[in-house]
Amino acid sequence: MKNIPKTYDQIDQWKSIMLLYNSALKEINVKIEILNNEFIQIYKYNPIEHVKSRLKTAESIVKKLKRHNIEATVDNVMEEINDIAGIRIICSFISDIYQLADLIAKQSDVTVLYVKDYIRNPKPNGYKSYHMVVTIPVYLSDGPVETKVEIQIRTVAMDFWATLEHKIYYKSQGDAPDYLQQELKACADVVDILDAKMYSLNEAILAWKQREQKKTEEPI
Repeated sequence: MKNIPKTYDQIDQWKSIMLLYNSALKEINVKIEILNNEFIQIYKYNPIEHVKSRLKTAESIVKKLKRHNIEATVDNVMEEINDIAGIRIICSFISDIYQLADLIAKQSDVTVLYVKDYIRNPKPNGYKSYHMVVTIPVYLSDGPVETKVEIQIRTVAMDFWATLEHKIYYKSQGDAPDYLQQELKACADVVDILDAKMYSLNEAILAWKQREQKKTEEPI
């Protein structure tokens, strides 16, 4: 827990690390906004539909540690929990996801700890998303602290499915009957088809525009 202020009690230490993760969220958000603005300016295209960010509550962090039989100390929070700070980036197309992930990874002060590609390797229930856990330095008065942020990147269609699946799963408390789980997987397959079809339509429109522009440029 390098450079975290050694305050008198644990409550103050918890406040310090939450400030740290909140600052890391802000820094990543700024990077994403700059990348999106650059795309708009240069390519007249914005790959990002919207961005959501959140911080886990202290109660949620403690529950997660207890589920894994880990003592709820400040040091363990920093070492064992990777998703205290989380950002979800919603893109238009799957191609945007990989391009954006690559651009984030190339940032000089961003270190990618690991990647979980649930797009190429979906979960058994059909869940698809691209997950990155990165660190970014947060500069405190005593120096920089490398702070973890989980980044999830998915399409609008993937996010729609994941949001509703979470609500349904939460209502069943993880004990939904097999036929409902099969229906959810079937819906995920439909989402996959929709993503592919919308990408194909987008490519067809771009190709048509290029042909039309070429016609106007040709001499009469």
